[in-house]
Amino acid sequence: MPNAHQTSPLPSPIATDDRLAIRELMDAYGDAVCRCHADDWVATWAPDGRWSIRGQEIVGREALRSVWCQAMAAYKFVSFTSYPGALWADGDAVHARVQTTEWLTPVQGRVRRQHGTYEDRLVKLAGRWYFAHRRFSVNEMQEF
Repeated sequence: MPNAHQTSPLPSPIATDDRLAIRELMDAYGDAVCRCHADDWVATWAPDGRWSIRGQEIVGREALRSVWCQAMAAYKFVSFTSYPGALWADGDAVHARVQTTEWLTPVQGRVRRQHGTYEDRLVKLAGRWYFAHRRFSVNEMQEF
């Protein structure tokens, strides 16, 4: 996957219904984060989904759930928004670069705002799109 500062390939034709379904997947992910709803968050991942975050590689829905629940327990409030900056087809998969903004209110400590980038690989299984791999990097962070 390219990093956040690389140029994307020129947009490849992706059917409008697939583009909409991918956007709905991204929105469902963000909604689950804001509601701290583990079942809905895990449902956005492929069964063998891989999350690359803060030097960790988490693979598979159960491991994803465990790590995510542990991380979310540190916050009393999270606001997560995202938008796809680029989508391009790669065989049977779609790659995406997604920009994020988060407001994080920890149980203890200072409120934090962070901007980040997800480099994604998405797959369509049984007619539905899932995250196969999400690699997250923080671009900027500020504490208040």
